[in-house]
Amino acid sequence: MKVNPTPISSTSLIGLNWPHNEKSNLLPLCQENRPAHVDYLKSFGDQLFAAGPLLDEGEQMCGSVVILDLPDRQAAEAFAAGDPYAKAGLFEQVTIDRWNRVLP
Repeated sequence: MKVNPTPISSTSLIGLNWPHNEKSNLLPLCQENRPAHVDYLKSFGDQLFAAGPLLDEGEQMCGSVVILDLPDRQAAEAFAAGDPYAKAGLFEQVTIDRWNRVLP
């Protein structure tokens, strides 16, 4: 799993991307780990601003976006590494960036 080097502080936008190739049928792995993944997200309580799947052109899940209020990059990396989807090997790449909420 590759992680980008962008420094962050405060609110983090975390992109978690699945491998894209014809041989990867990751939906069963996703379904098997989804309850633990959702529980993990919920465990962040008020720190969790938004979360949901990324969809490809065929409306199939191909990753996740999570927006959390975390104190620093180390906390964002720990979040990404602790996600049950990551522990199951579902993510090919993790992108961590600062996010500044403007609206609403």
